[in-house]
Amino acid sequence: MNESKLSELLEQAGERTPVSPPPIDAMRSGATRRRRRRTAVWSAAGTALAVAAVIGASTMLTNNGTSPLEQPPVAAATPTAVVPEGLRLVGVGHTAIAVPKDWPPNQLKCGSPSKDTVIVDPGPQPACFTPLPDGVESVQIDSKPAFEFKAEQTFELHGVQAQRQRTVCKTRETGNPVCAGAVLIPSRNVWIRAESSTSAAEVDKLLGQIWFVQDAIGVPGFRSLDPETSTDKYLAVLRSAGFKGKVVTKADPGMPKGSLLAVSPAPGTMLPNGSPVTVTVAR
Repeated sequence: MNESKLSELLEQAGERTPVSPPPIDAMRSGATRRRRRRTAVWSAAGTALAVAAVIGASTMLTNNGTSPLEQPPVAAATPTAVVPEGLRLVGVGHTAIAVPKDWPPNQLKCGSPSKDTVIVDPGPQPACFTPLPDGVESVQIDSKPAFEFKAEQTFELHGVQAQRQRTVCKTRETGNPVCAGAVLIPSRNVWIRAESSTSAAEVDKLLGQIWFVQDAIGVPGFRSLDPETSTDKYLAVLRSAGFKGKVVTKADPGMPKGSLLAVSPAPGTMLPNGSPVTVTVAR
């Protein structure tokens, strides 16, 4: 077959074969889907990196005798406090921390814990120095931080902004450390400090047990009030917090009549709104 005959046959075949326009729209759609898939992959990778960065930022590595900065769980909404068996909640307002049930309150000597204890509304302490015994843990909860508190990191605690002072340990002559760390929740006017003469891990474990409790509130303290004028003021504080104050009297020759002597349940006890609180005054 010569070249001219071949060309003629090809032209006849082309005329018999229908030819549609090129699928430009389909090609563009396919390319768009591919770009979207790539974008989604990079977006997912970026999100994973962002989450990793947040997780990495939640723990501050420390040196020179300090421990890693442990934080309580981060959540978008306030969770329900689940108190493990053997623990109880102690708090200020709706903020509480879980401590062992057998820890008595305010076991202090010259302001320093003498045994495992939770410190709530301790009142004035004598000015003297007593070293912390070995193997003692304590938690202090108050409506304002101590003067030495230093916010070293801001983080979210159950969806609420909080500040953390990292756990720092100091070695004593006995060879055992004294470790302490603290959390401040400015919007709730709550400061919580944990101390241990065992290890930094004990401090971080305690500070990891902070909760916001919506269905209960801590009994307010009273020892910072003037004993001679505090009864009416304290009853007003109770009413403001949602409690029902019940006044009983007790003979106490060493105190002026009407002075506030005690509160039951003790300050820091978490109670449902509307619960009765007994206020004992001198007669």
